[in-house]
Amino acid sequence: MSQRPQRARRCQLSVPGSSEKMMGKAAGLGVDHVFLDLEDAVAPAEKPDARGKVVEALNSLDFGSSVRCVRINDLETRWAYKDVIEVVTGAGANLDTIMIPKVKYAHDVVWVDILLNQLELDLGLERRIGIELLIEEVEGMQNIDAIALSTPRLEAMVFGMGDYSASQGVNIGVAMGADSDSYPGDLWHYQRQRLVVACRVAGIDPIDGPFANFKDDEGYRRECRRAMILGCVGKWAIHPAQAAPSTEIFSPTPDEVAHARKIAAAYDEAVARGEGAAQIDGVMIDAATVRILQNTLDKADLYGL
Repeated sequence: MSQRPQRARRCQLSVPGSSEKMMGKAAGLGVDHVFLDLEDAVAPAEKPDARGKVVEALNSLDFGSSVRCVRINDLETRWAYKDVIEVVTGAGANLDTIMIPKVKYAHDVVWVDILLNQLELDLGLERRIGIELLIEEVEGMQNIDAIALSTPRLEAMVFGMGDYSASQGVNIGVAMGADSDSYPGDLWHYQRQRLVVACRVAGIDPIDGPFANFKDDEGYRRECRRAMILGCVGKWAIHPAQAAPSTEIFSPTPDEVAHARKIAAAYDEAVARGEGAAQIDGVMIDAATVRILQNTLDKADLYGL
């Protein structure tokens, strides 16, 4: 149970855990990852009842190959511990990961890890439930290296720019892309870069967070491309309309896959001849070339391309 599973996360679709209708629709969309939300998408008075709805959805709906995730409430609230206990007790066999919001310190993750250990032993669960988390507080960004290495159960970290903008005091209009000309370049370049590096060191997936205006397709695509170029493997979708763009942008194109396979094959042939480099299409290739293209090959294998 120590090996991290490889999961597709090009699109992480957010679905309110209080809405049976929306959860039912999400199950049939065939996206990489669906997280049923008990936090921001659920009103405080509805949170206890939403747990039961999430359990029922996990147990009764066919999510196909989608990663099944539940976002619990902030660990500093009164709801978090029951979120974990009730959801895992009720539907642990049909749950892939738990998502923790507003993580500030490594011990936040360790607390959930210990609780999951106890529940899995008590319930006799055969599959380990993974952890995903959100970096959306300045403390979390400051402590991101320790957080990324906090537990082998951790599979992914998400940059949550919405709450993070409040934590850092960033203008929310600019932060969520409503006024992109007010700040030149990528407002979130440092935070995205920081998160990607920490994730790569830890061997986990870096994910970009939400883009609020789901009617702004070009704005969403722009943010997807920025995150993808820096090394993120996917982005949140707060509406089904964002699912196709994120899946497309975080997937290598057929031409990119074919080119990577061609280069890898040519290099393997060179090595078999006892050569450390080769020329293909007028370009010299070596081990470094293949290493760069290995990211494309790994994605193609994971996504079945």
